[in-house]
Amino acid sequence: MNVILITQYFYPENFKSNDIAFELKKRGHTVTVLTGLPNYPDGKLYKGYGFFKKRSEVINGVKVHRTLLTLRGKGGGGRLFLNYFSWAFFASIKAISLSFFNKFDAIIVHEPSPITQGIPAVILKKIIKAPIYFWVLDLWPESLKSAGNINNRFILKIFEKLTSYIYSKSDKILISSKGFRESIIQKGDFSEKLIYFPNWAEDSISKGDKFKEIPHLPDGFKVLFAGNIGASQDMKAILSGANKLKKYKNIKIIIVGDGRKKKWVEEYIVNKNLEETVFLMGRYPIEYMTAFFYKADALLVTLKDEFIFNLTVPAKMQAYMSVGKPVLTMLNGEGNNILNEANAGYAANAGDYNQLSLNIKKMSILSFDERKKLGENALNYYRENFTLNKCITHLEEIINN
Repeated sequence: MNVILITQYFYPENFKSNDIAFELKKRGHTVTVLTGLPNYPDGKLYKGYGFFKKRSEVINGVKVHRTLLTLRGKGGGGRLFLNYFSWAFFASIKAISLSFFNKFDAIIVHEPSPITQGIPAVILKKIIKAPIYFWVLDLWPESLKSAGNINNRFILKIFEKLTSYIYSKSDKILISSKGFRESIIQKGDFSEKLIYFPNWAEDSISKGDKFKEIPHLPDGFKVLFAGNIGASQDMKAILSGANKLKKYKNIKIIIVGDGRKKKWVEEYIVNKNLEETVFLMGRYPIEYMTAFFYKADALLVTLKDEFIFNLTVPAKMQAYMSVGKPVLTMLNGEGNNILNEANAGYAANAGDYNQLSLNIKKMSILSFDERKKLGENALNYYRENFTLNKCITHLEEIINN
């Protein structure tokens, strides 16, 4: 096939769009990517890129076209609005240009936020009549309300109409969580278009170097949280659970990552005398994560109790399961359903730090073999449902049917 992948985010940014493009190319397909100048997450252009540099390149055999955009900067609401719409505008112009010289068989849209990534795809479809396969990784306008704190009814209504329009023009709507189904159907009669297409763990994690040198981790039963230290992850509940556990000297909560709540976390640790319980390791590139995961005894994934998060499966769920470690959750919905179905650890509801602390204590007194069995269950479930190879084969089947 000759496919075009439309996404605002692509290599060297770390998104699943990279896996889709490179794996399809490995399988013999011709792949073109329409994307933006790399500046996620720090809001600064990556080294070597510029408004007049590396706007077109070939990476691993994939043709990449990068369009102008307003850099996201520090991620404020107004700046993000400009970032989203500037890219959609310039990408739409480039899509028209590409239509003159290419006959694409399929248009794949990789859609973490924002929904505006669908605009150039719809314009391209109108010209070349190729089908759109729209992979929903984030629900709109729900994300605006939950993550962006946008409550203006007029703005939300505009984005709801835009979302419904893009869905209506998509031939298939791929959903990364079964919990997305109801929200999408409420926006129109799209039930026949929906296909469950889950996330997977990057090979850099599932096949990563477990012996890569990392800082020494504290001795004891190590519960590791990796990723964004933000409001969505409910750091207050995590640390409230840690506070209940500080009398158990063997239990250590390790946090690897960075984010807007990091300073607050540092202050909380000092104020609650948690220096011997909670350890901040800082931010590390993704290739270090496998080594961190393997040195932990259990891996923690959390999300706040908000409507959109209750429908979402955090991508780190698959990443954790791919390394064969027991998983602890503090979230609602599909993530807990997967954990319980896999029998791969202990689940707590979002915000329930009392249950989380009990689950951590319970897991800490399991035997090595009991914890190993939970980890094996996680890995087996991952191999049956979430490997890159199985997911891309499924994508090929979707496009070919």
